[in-house]
Amino acid sequence: MQLYDNIFYLNDLSLKEVYIFVILNSFIKYMIQRIQSIYLFLAALVSAGLLFAIPVYTTAEGNLVYAVDKLELVGLFFGSALLSLITIFFFKNRKLQFVLGRLNIILNFILLGVLVYQSQILSGGAAAPEKGIGMLIPIISIVFIALANKAIKRDEDLVKSVDRLR
Repeated sequence: MQLYDNIFYLNDLSLKEVYIFVILNSFIKYMIQRIQSIYLFLAALVSAGLLFAIPVYTTAEGNLVYAVDKLELVGLFFGSALLSLITIFFFKNRKLQFVLGRLNIILNFILLGVLVYQSQILSGGAAAPEKGIGMLIPIISIVFIALANKAIKRDEDLVKSVDRLR
């Protein structure tokens, strides 16, 4: 009876909601068992979520500038978030996961450089803008990815030590 109720409930949902449910269910079941998946998910959440809420810098006129206002920043932020999410799904291949984590760190350093450059270029003799807390988003993401890479390395070392014993 319970199986019938679950199937009946799924018929009331749209296809998109069912797809999201299946993805989240498999994510929670299989990949949350490792701490690096949580770190990578937090890095993706920081990269993709905070760019809408936190201003990157304030202009001399007092206007808040969000990352969403600049297309190249949006692409880099979402690229970083997407790379973090893709890295989560390579949980069976730890070496590739580690390499993708390093690539994501490099991407976040590039993003940080672009943010600093964008805040420093001024039209004419305008006063210097104030940097906002949004400049810290790539740094926070780098910290989470570095923690994930450390956990991946620890898992790889554990597997190698067990293989040596066999």
